[in-house]
Amino acid sequence: MAKLRVLFSWIVPIIVGLLAAWLIQIFILVPVTVNGDSMLNNLTNGERIWVLKMARIRRGSVVVFDARKEDPGIQSGEKDYVKRVIGLPGDRIEAKNGNIYVNGKQISQSYISFYNRTSGTGNWTLTSLSSGDSPFVSGSSHWADGKATTVPAGNYFVLGDNRARSEDGRYFGFVSQAHMLGVAKVFPWSSNHTQINDVWKNFFTK
Repeated sequence: MAKLRVLFSWIVPIIVGLLAAWLIQIFILVPVTVNGDSMLNNLTNGERIWVLKMARIRRGSVVVFDARKEDPGIQSGEKDYVKRVIGLPGDRIEAKNGNIYVNGKQISQSYISFYNRTSGTGNWTLTSLSSGDSPFVSGSSHWADGKATTVPAGNYFVLGDNRARSEDGRYFGFVSQAHMLGVAKVFPWSSNHTQINDVWKNFFTK
Protein backbone atom coordinates (compact mmCIF):
# COMPACT_ATOMS: atom_id res chain seq x y z
CA MET A 1 0.00 0.00 0.00
CA ALA A 2 2.83 2.37 0.85
CA LYS A 3 4.47 1.70 -2.50
CA LEU A 4 1.15 2.39 -4.23
CA ARG A 5 0.83 5.73 -2.45
CA VAL A 6 4.36 6.67 -3.49
CA LEU A 7 3.59 5.69 -7.08
CA PHE A 8 0.45 7.79 -7.14
CA SER A 9 2.32 10.73 -5.60
CA TRP A 10 4.45 10.73 -8.76
CA ILE A 11 1.80 9.86 -11.34
CA VAL A 12 -0.96 12.27 -10.29
CA PRO A 13 1.14 15.49 -10.55
CA ILE A 14 2.43 14.38 -13.95
CA ILE A 15 -1.09 13.73 -15.22
CA VAL A 16 -2.34 17.04 -13.82
CA GLY A 17 0.59 18.89 -15.38
CA LEU A 18 0.05 17.30 -18.79
CA LEU A 19 -3.67 18.02 -18.62
CA ALA A 20 -3.04 21.64 -17.66
CA ALA A 21 -0.55 22.05 -20.52
CA TRP A 22 -3.06 20.53 -22.96
CA LEU A 23 -5.87 22.80 -21.76
CA ILE A 24 -3.64 25.88 -22.02
CA GLN A 25 -2.68 25.03 -25.59
CA ILE A 26 -6.24 24.24 -26.61
CA PHE A 27 -7.99 27.20 -24.98
CA ILE A 28 -5.46 29.88 -24.04
CA LEU A 29 -1.95 29.96 -25.50
CA VAL A 30 -0.19 28.31 -28.42
CA PRO A 31 3.26 28.87 -29.99
CA VAL A 32 3.43 29.63 -33.71
CA THR A 33 6.42 29.98 -36.02
CA VAL A 34 6.28 32.75 -38.63
CA ASN A 35 6.58 31.44 -42.18
CA GLY A 36 7.56 33.90 -44.90
CA ASP A 37 8.34 37.61 -45.27
CA SER A 38 4.88 39.19 -45.33
CA MET A 39 5.32 40.80 -41.89
CA LEU A 40 8.85 42.18 -42.36
CA ASN A 41 10.45 44.04 -40.73
CA ASN A 42 8.39 43.47 -37.61
CA LEU A 43 8.31 39.67 -37.79
CA THR A 44 10.94 37.62 -39.59
CA ASN A 45 10.76 34.21 -41.22
CA GLY A 46 11.23 31.50 -38.59
CA GLU A 47 10.50 33.79 -35.63
CA ARG A 48 8.52 32.25 -32.75
CA ILE A 49 5.46 34.11 -31.48
CA TRP A 50 2.73 33.30 -28.99
CA VAL A 51 -0.96 33.35 -29.85
CA LEU A 52 -3.54 34.27 -27.22
CA LYS A 53 -6.68 32.48 -28.28
CA MET A 54 -9.10 34.44 -26.09
CA ALA A 55 -7.62 37.91 -26.61
CA ARG A 56 -9.82 40.68 -28.03
CA ILE A 57 -9.17 41.43 -31.70
CA ARG A 58 -8.68 45.16 -32.26
CA ARG A 59 -7.67 47.37 -35.16
CA GLY A 60 -3.90 47.05 -35.28
CA SER A 61 -3.79 43.60 -33.68
CA VAL A 62 -1.54 41.03 -35.30
CA VAL A 63 -3.56 37.85 -35.74
CA VAL A 64 -3.05 34.26 -36.84
CA PHE A 65 -5.76 32.48 -38.82
CA ASP A 66 -6.35 29.28 -40.77
CA ALA A 67 -5.44 30.35 -44.29
CA ARG A 68 -6.56 27.06 -45.81
CA LYS A 69 -10.14 28.19 -45.22
CA GLU A 70 -9.60 31.76 -46.44
CA ASP A 71 -7.11 31.90 -49.31
CA PRO A 72 -8.01 29.81 -52.36
CA GLY A 73 -4.53 30.54 -53.72
CA ILE A 74 -2.62 29.29 -50.69
CA GLN A 75 0.70 27.65 -51.50
CA SER A 76 1.17 23.93 -50.92
CA GLY A 77 2.37 23.19 -47.39
CA GLU A 78 1.18 26.48 -45.90
CA LYS A 79 -1.42 26.45 -43.13
CA ASP A 80 -1.68 29.61 -41.00
CA TYR A 81 -1.19 33.24 -41.99
CA VAL A 82 0.10 36.01 -39.71
CA LYS A 83 -1.36 39.42 -40.65
CA ARG A 84 -2.44 42.71 -39.10
CA VAL A 85 -6.09 43.68 -38.63
CA ILE A 86 -6.94 46.94 -40.37
CA GLY A 87 -10.72 46.76 -40.37
CA LEU A 88 -13.32 45.49 -37.91
CA PRO A 89 -16.89 44.51 -38.77
CA GLY A 90 -18.75 47.52 -40.18
CA ASP A 91 -15.61 49.49 -41.12
CA ARG A 92 -15.16 51.31 -44.44
CA ILE A 93 -11.55 51.15 -45.68
CA GLU A 94 -9.68 53.08 -48.37
CA ALA A 95 -6.01 53.20 -49.40
CA LYS A 96 -4.71 56.25 -51.25
CA ASN A 97 -1.15 57.38 -51.98
CA GLY A 98 0.35 55.24 -49.24
CA ASN A 99 -2.20 56.31 -46.61
CA ILE A 100 -5.01 54.13 -45.28
CA TYR A 101 -8.31 55.50 -44.04
CA VAL A 102 -10.77 53.66 -41.82
CA ASN A 103 -14.21 55.24 -41.67
CA GLY A 104 -12.68 58.40 -43.11
CA LYS A 105 -9.95 58.68 -40.48
CA GLN A 106 -6.30 58.25 -41.42
CA ILE A 107 -4.52 55.49 -39.56
CA SER A 108 -1.00 55.77 -38.23
CA GLN A 109 1.43 53.50 -40.02
CA SER A 110 4.46 54.36 -37.92
CA TYR A 111 4.99 50.65 -37.30
CA ILE A 112 6.16 50.14 -40.89
CA SER A 113 8.64 51.94 -43.13
CA PHE A 114 7.82 54.61 -45.72
CA TYR A 115 8.77 52.06 -48.39
CA ASN A 116 6.28 49.51 -47.05
CA ARG A 117 3.55 52.16 -46.90
CA THR A 118 4.07 53.41 -50.44
CA SER A 119 5.37 50.37 -52.33
CA GLY A 120 2.80 47.71 -52.93
CA THR A 121 -0.12 48.99 -50.85
CA GLY A 122 -1.93 50.35 -53.88
CA ASN A 123 -4.93 52.67 -54.24
CA TRP A 124 -8.23 50.97 -53.54
CA THR A 125 -11.48 50.80 -51.61
CA LEU A 126 -13.31 47.68 -50.52
CA THR A 127 -15.66 48.19 -53.46
CA SER A 128 -12.84 48.41 -56.00
CA LEU A 129 -11.17 45.31 -54.55
CA SER A 130 -14.41 43.41 -55.04
CA SER A 131 -15.16 44.91 -58.45
CA GLY A 132 -13.71 42.13 -60.55
CA ASP A 133 -11.23 44.61 -62.06
CA SER A 134 -8.87 44.74 -59.08
CA PRO A 135 -5.19 44.26 -60.02
CA PHE A 136 -4.73 42.30 -56.80
CA VAL A 137 -7.27 39.57 -57.57
CA SER A 138 -6.00 37.38 -60.39
CA GLY A 139 -7.58 34.10 -59.34
CA SER A 140 -10.42 32.86 -57.17
CA SER A 141 -11.20 34.74 -53.98
CA HIS A 142 -14.00 35.46 -51.53
CA TRP A 143 -14.69 38.85 -53.06
CA ALA A 144 -18.23 39.29 -54.32
CA ASP A 145 -18.02 41.44 -57.45
CA GLY A 146 -18.63 45.08 -56.60
CA LYS A 147 -20.70 44.36 -53.50
CA ALA A 148 -18.27 45.03 -50.66
CA THR A 149 -18.70 48.48 -49.06
CA THR A 150 -17.94 47.67 -45.42
CA VAL A 151 -16.37 44.77 -43.55
CA PRO A 152 -19.19 42.25 -42.99
CA ALA A 153 -20.36 41.17 -39.55
CA GLY A 154 -18.20 38.43 -38.08
CA ASN A 155 -15.27 39.25 -40.39
CA TYR A 156 -12.04 41.26 -40.45
CA PHE A 157 -9.89 42.92 -43.10
CA VAL A 158 -6.17 42.17 -42.80
CA LEU A 159 -2.93 43.32 -44.42
CA GLY A 160 0.66 42.20 -44.12
CA ASP A 161 3.19 44.78 -42.91
CA ASN A 162 5.42 44.06 -45.91
CA ARG A 163 2.73 45.18 -48.35
CA ALA A 164 4.65 44.47 -51.55
CA ARG A 165 5.22 40.84 -50.52
CA SER A 166 2.01 39.99 -48.70
CA GLU A 167 -0.84 37.76 -49.81
CA ASP A 168 -3.59 39.31 -47.71
CA GLY A 169 -7.14 40.64 -47.71
CA ARG A 170 -6.59 42.63 -50.87
CA TYR A 171 -6.25 39.32 -52.72
CA PHE A 172 -8.58 36.88 -51.01
CA GLY A 173 -11.13 39.01 -49.17
CA PHE A 174 -12.25 39.13 -45.54
CA VAL A 175 -11.24 36.74 -42.76
CA SER A 176 -13.99 35.06 -40.77
CA GLN A 177 -13.93 35.21 -36.99
CA ALA A 178 -14.53 31.46 -37.05
CA HIS A 179 -11.14 30.89 -38.69
CA MET A 180 -9.13 33.09 -36.31
CA LEU A 181 -6.64 31.23 -34.14
CA GLY A 182 -6.01 34.27 -31.96
CA VAL A 183 -3.96 37.41 -31.37
CA ALA A 184 -0.19 37.21 -31.73
CA LYS A 185 2.07 38.50 -28.95
CA VAL A 186 5.80 38.72 -28.32
CA PHE A 187 7.52 39.08 -24.96
CA PRO A 188 7.66 42.64 -23.53
CA TRP A 189 11.45 42.64 -23.68
CA SER A 190 11.49 41.81 -27.40
CA SER A 191 12.74 44.59 -29.67
CA ASN A 192 9.53 44.40 -31.75
CA HIS A 193 7.05 44.29 -28.86
CA THR A 194 5.63 47.77 -29.55
CA GLN A 195 5.04 47.02 -33.24
CA ILE A 196 3.34 43.71 -32.44
CA ASN A 197 1.69 44.17 -29.05
CA ASP A 198 0.78 47.86 -28.86
CA VAL A 199 -0.13 49.28 -32.30
CA TRP A 200 -3.83 49.14 -31.42
CA LYS A 201 -3.28 51.74 -28.69
CA ASN A 202 -2.40 54.45 -31.25
CA PHE A 203 -4.05 53.15 -34.38
CA PHE A 204 -5.26 56.47 -35.79
CA THR A 205 -3.18 59.57 -36.49
CA LYS A 206 -3.59 62.40 -34.02
